[in-house]
Amino acid sequence: MKYDVIVIGSGPGGYVAAIRASQLGFQTAIVERSELGGICLNWGCIPTKALLKSAQARHYAEHFADYGFDALELPEPDIRKVVERSRGVSAQMSKGVEFLMKKNKITVIAGHGSLKPGKIVSVKNEAGEVVDYEADHIILATGARPNSLPFAPIDGQKIISYRQALVPETLPKSLAVIGSGAIGSEFAYFYKTMGVQEVYLIEYMERIVPVEDDDVAAQLSRSFRKAGIKVMVSAQVKSVDTTGENCVLTVQTKKGEEVIEVERVLSAVGVIPNTENLGLEELGVEMVRGKVKVDEYCRTNVPGIYAIGDIIPTPALAHMASAEALCCVENIAGLNPKPVNYDYVPGCTYTSPEVASVGKTERALKAEGVEYKVGKFPFTASGKAVSAGDRDGFVKILVDAQTDRILGIHMIGGNVTEMLSGMVVAMNNGLTARQIIHSVHPHPTMSEAIMEAAAAAHNEAVHI
Repeated sequence: MKYDVIVIGSGPGGYVAAIRASQLGFQTAIVERSELGGICLNWGCIPTKALLKSAQARHYAEHFADYGFDALELPEPDIRKVVERSRGVSAQMSKGVEFLMKKNKITVIAGHGSLKPGKIVSVKNEAGEVVDYEADHIILATGARPNSLPFAPIDGQKIISYRQALVPETLPKSLAVIGSGAIGSEFAYFYKTMGVQEVYLIEYMERIVPVEDDDVAAQLSRSFRKAGIKVMVSAQVKSVDTTGENCVLTVQTKKGEEVIEVERVLSAVGVIPNTENLGLEELGVEMVRGKVKVDEYCRTNVPGIYAIGDIIPTPALAHMASAEALCCVENIAGLNPKPVNYDYVPGCTYTSPEVASVGKTERALKAEGVEYKVGKFPFTASGKAVSAGDRDGFVKILVDAQTDRILGIHMIGGNVTEMLSGMVVAMNNGLTARQIIHSVHPHPTMSEAIMEAAAAAHNEAVHI
């Protein structure tokens, strides 16, 4: 059979590419070897947020007295029901993608897809049967899988990845999380909030959430320590011994070697792109550091072959994969879309407090020699934040000293991930701090802290 477009992989890059292709009149098929929706929807972003919501509910129960209720005995979490709810959310969303495939008349082909010369996609199903399909355009959106340390391979029992961390049958008494990016930090918060006695968060770099602004990292570290998480930075795990009943970690720190014994280890040291067994080498698709090399429209060096999402050298984020999908397909259709702007890539970490940022960090601006101003507004001065009991955190804005354009915004606090989109729009359109100041923000809201931070950059803040 022949299609105009075949997409391999149905994650937030793949299914978005397929839907947009169908909307633009292309006869489209999508190949998926597992669940529709990919890792993000089934084993990543969505089920994790469901778990974190359960953790937030337990946190509120723990602090009932702070909100004027008689303190009750804190109920122990039923981890099976917590996981069941999370899996139910994923299943519901996966059915939603299935509905969208039918609505847009997209053919779903179950199996593992690989490339053959002549724009052929060869699909092997679970029964081992192989069927070849032809397409004018083939979009690779095969995502990524968990990485592991060479001396601490993931065994799914004592050393686990995020996949096992999402579906625990029991809660461990103690847990060490290696890596403090979004995945590691979110699970450290989840397991500690759900009642795990000892949680270690171990980071090789000098600060946790190392891609974030230094001030944000410092605040999150304080909040984590206050919650009882044992944060270790500038710490290198040298070995993990799993031969005994527990896991014994040897960690090199500034103070020397430390030995930690825990029941379980979560390896959160990044992901590996799924580029094997796709036929890339046979077709001569150019690679760079293990990822597929593409141009600004996600075209590879082989005509008719495209790649998006985690398998190309751009930020491995669900929303980036979706943006790349739209750009790729609209260019195929001749709509001359603007290439994706990687200068303003929003990032969110759904811990408590939440972290949200876009644009340059202060460290990056200093390294580039850019003259800038800083405006900062603490949530301790926000009526909405104090009323909600979310006092930890702040909004920090970085402004070009010459042009007043916003160069970066970094937020940590309750629900700040919901406040970020407007600033992405503002920065994409070159808005200035003055324009933010002179835009009326509703009161009382958390978002008015953005206006206050912009005013602080000009030494005009009223409430601090």
